[in-house]
Amino acid sequence: MENKKALVLLNMGAARSKDELATFLRNMFNDKNILSIPNDLIRSMVASLIVMLRLDKAWENYEQIGGASPLHQLTNQLISKLQPLVEDRYYVVEAMRYTSPFAQTAIAKIDQQNIKDIVLLPLYPQYSTTTTKSSVEDFIEHCKEFDFNIEIIDPFYKNDLLNQSIYEEILKTKNNDDDFHLIFSAHGLPQKVINKGDPYQKQIEEHTKILTNILHKNNINFKSINLAYQSKVGPMKWLEPSLEDMLKNFSNQKVIIYPISFLIDNSETVFELQIEYKEIAHNLGIKEYRVCSCPNLSDTFIQTIIDLI
Repeated sequence: MENKKALVLLNMGAARSKDELATFLRNMFNDKNILSIPNDLIRSMVASLIVMLRLDKAWENYEQIGGASPLHQLTNQLISKLQPLVEDRYYVVEAMRYTSPFAQTAIAKIDQQNIKDIVLLPLYPQYSTTTTKSSVEDFIEHCKEFDFNIEIIDPFYKNDLLNQSIYEEILKTKNNDDDFHLIFSAHGLPQKVINKGDPYQKQIEEHTKILTNILHKNNINFKSINLAYQSKVGPMKWLEPSLEDMLKNFSNQKVIIYPISFLIDNSETVFELQIEYKEIAHNLGIKEYRVCSCPNLSDTFIQTIIDLI
């Protein structure tokens, strides 16, 4: 159809094998938005060293979730549900930052369809240089020889339908129990990234307030509502409080975790939150520990995407 646009869902990518995990790690630490070493050669050498040091341990984690992140399968299912609903206006594809299908693959598919107008939807509700900026820049970089018109969807953590989809997931996990503490868990970042002007922390805090207000407005009761940051690596200062430190407050209590910075489940939700932090919670004497799913394939989340475009 004439004037049909391409909708490109941007995300990090994820591993489906040990080789692909090596690719993921190498590409991630080669990204100047992640490892801010100005010299490409030195950054590449550091990335290779990190892969060598981390790969085996990281793969052991993946083996605990069946040897693959659910991100790709869920993204494919999301596209299958979304495409028929926007068929007359959009051709939907995915582009991952660190594993295939890369931007080049998405661009080749769009070019084959003779489509000139592209809408980029970064599947990160809050903006960060390490996620949104990195994914958008990478896609645009690969478009240089094509005559595309590119539109980028702004951060959408304030979107009513998105927050309705999150509210629904929290409700499903809470299941009418009022004796839980709720922790919004965001992916952590080194403090120095925020100090350089990255708006991520501010937007995460705003998003937490929006969701807290929605819960209060609907008389959904928690003993407390909190924000913490997961995934810290290395010795440098990261955003605080860490999820581990936050969990220390709730010995002999019940806790629900909502992964506020993710829209599709991945290794950081199904391994880190559901396995690694669950064990930490158990060791801290937490009575019950539940993790909400991301919106994933929910009808409300699919309507969110349609609303955004």
